[in-house]
Amino acid sequence: MKTLLKTTATAIAMTLAANAATAEGKVVLYHWFEYIPQELLDKFQEQTGIEVVMDTFDSNEALLASLKAGGMGTYDLAVPGDYMVSIMAGEGMLDDIAEGELANKGNIMAEWADPAFDPGRNSSIPYQWGSTSFMVNRDVYDGAINTTDIIFNPPEELSGKINMLDSQAEVLLLGSLHLGIPQCSTDRDQLKALNDLMQSSKEHWVSFNSDTAKEVLVSGDAAAGMIWNGFGAKAREEGANVEYAYPDQGLTVWMDNVVLLKDAPNRENALKFMDFLLEPENMGAVTNYARYAAGVDGVADYLDDALKTMPEQNPPAGIKTVFVEVCDEATQAVYDQIWTNLKK
Repeated sequence: MKTLLKTTATAIAMTLAANAATAEGKVVLYHWFEYIPQELLDKFQEQTGIEVVMDTFDSNEALLASLKAGGMGTYDLAVPGDYMVSIMAGEGMLDDIAEGELANKGNIMAEWADPAFDPGRNSSIPYQWGSTSFMVNRDVYDGAINTTDIIFNPPEELSGKINMLDSQAEVLLLGSLHLGIPQCSTDRDQLKALNDLMQSSKEHWVSFNSDTAKEVLVSGDAAAGMIWNGFGAKAREEGANVEYAYPDQGLTVWMDNVVLLKDAPNRENALKFMDFLLEPENMGAVTNYARYAAGVDGVADYLDDALKTMPEQNPPAGIKTVFVEVCDEATQAVYDQIWTNLKK
């Protein structure tokens, strides 16, 4: 019996040691879909011996729900948008990055080094930033498009052919801009108007898809649709005759960020990956692939020339841009209900 116990204990110890060795050789990333080139992940592994294991999500809200449902302690890093960083910090989901733990932290552009959603970059680094608007297929509709009426009161040519992002914050913000009401409104009449707008507009919408927002425009399954500007650039570059709108009412701007999660099982490897991304050549590879913009100094030397003149990256002067705001809990509950009503 003693021999059996000793043998069993030895086997368990060997298994634990093997698992630990495996854990030391990876970093687990929770990321948006189609947002980082595989070649860059391969480069990181070649340089460090650390494998990047990646799962994907399609909205900030899906990210939060997944982590709350048991993802904490599984992932090392995630890539939330600006407002979601604030929410996750408030939920105690983020770890602190101590001074000196990121050798390349000084590469962060000054304008992104101390954002309101993560003062002093306590738990995050900038990834990419861009805008959210909508595109229209010019083979289907050749009229004026720089108005949110295209989405909420569309011309006959587009009605029933519009794809919306499956993104609560961005859809409701676009509705608020259309109505000219503030975000996080507590005014009952304004909230009713927003709910009514969503209900009356959904008859014009054919789908709610984020992960195929580009594909439905390229295939022609949608004649118009909400889209992130980098995805929009890809749709155009893949041959769709589409144009990115800059509505007079305004559009959303955002910054996605790599955050260090609380209880990250591979914390040291996670920090190495963050430092890797802060190298201008590596972040430049992300930007060339994703077609957005970076928050790292020195990236310009590595960018495709096409990015300099890309219409989706060059808004007209004076266009109104807004970030998503974080509402208080009671107000957010009302917006959640408006979204639930819309998706019924």
